Amino acid sequence: MNVLIVSQYYYPDPFRLHEAAEGLVERGHEVTVLTGTPNYSVESASKKVHEKENVINGVKVKRVPTFRRRKGKISLAVSYLTFVMSACCRCITLKKDFDVIFVYQLSPILMTVPALLLRKLTKKKIALYCLDLWPESLIGMGITHKSFIYKIMKKVSIWIYDSVDKVAITSKLFSNYFQNELQIKKDEYMYIPQFAEDIYSDIQHREHMGVNYVFAGNIGEAQSVETIIKAAALLKNESIWWHIVGDGRSLDKCMELAKKENVSEKVIFYGRRPIEEMPYFYSLADAMIVTLENNPIISYTLPGKVQSYMAAGLPILAAVGGETVNIIEEANCGICGEPENYVELAENAKKLAVMDRTQLGENSKRYYQQNFTKEEYISKMEQFLSDLVTT
Repeated sequence: MNVLIVSQYYYPDPFRLHEAAEGLVERGHEVTVLTGTPNYSVESASKKVHEKENVINGVKVKRVPTFRRRKGKISLAVSYLTFVMSACCRCITLKKDFDVIFVYQLSPILMTVPALLLRKLTKKKIALYCLDLWPESLIGMGITHKSFIYKIMKKVSIWIYDSVDKVAITSKLFSNYFQNELQIKKDEYMYIPQFAEDIYSDIQHREHMGVNYVFAGNIGEAQSVETIIKAAALLKNESIWWHIVGDGRSLDKCMELAKKENVSEKVIFYGRRPIEEMPYFYSLADAMIVTLENNPIISYTLPGKVQSYMAAGLPILAAVGGETVNIIEEANCGICGEPENYVELAENAKKLAVMDRTQLGENSKRYYQQNFTKEEYISKMEQFLSDLVTT
């Protein structure tokens, strides 16, 4: 197959798309990526990845200029819109010898628009891989369901999801959202869960003082990291430490809350760290933490960090609902409590501190190897795309 991937973000931005693209190349397929300039990792990126035309590990990368995202809604919106406009212009001159268009749909859903233009120009089919639910992802940006922007983006999202030829989902419950909230009736939603980077597959645990719980990932409204800090405040006299690795819109608020609750010595913030450093933080952990806000739609999501936690063979301490609970309970690899219930999270943290975490970690690793490996992911992705080429 000759596959054209459309996504605003690509390597060195911290998403697993480049591994999927390179995996398809290793299986003999031609892959071209239409993407924007790096947003998240500009400082650490080599000059070469900024070139308009480049080949990275066999993948042809074509970049269009985009406004680099900064803090603030306006900056974010400008970044989104500049990619759409730049990519649509590039579509006119883009070589159109591909067999299928593949949209790796993160936020925003608008990154699908250039793919829709290409389909109009070429009559080729579009396969969309949904990682972020839209317009629900707007809630994490502080935009309410009643706002004008949300209502407009709901109509746009329905149009886009309904217009593509096939949809794959990263969480089984995403299909509920499409059918119940957006009233989209696709014949089938192919389930392709994410995998974890190879760097997490061989974590060596370090001996350290007390019990250590680690949260790794984005710190936004949807992640409800405040729940961790409030739980830590209830256990400030216990030999339990909480490590928060990541960055996001709510980081400053969470750091202020830790000071207010007098747990700055027990809750340690590290900020965003390069992926090469993550094995060190995982090695500190007696268990990893996943929290989400108390929102029925958010509960449809299976955060990508869950696969990383499981690949590392670590137990999971969770305050979540929905799909994540289903996975943790099915794997028997941790303890789950209700989202945003910091009292229950504190109680579960004490329980987990005295449990057989070795067995839970082994269960976690086993479930990952049976359900979430990169090899299985690439195979499903290959089938997902080839089905559209042959029909």
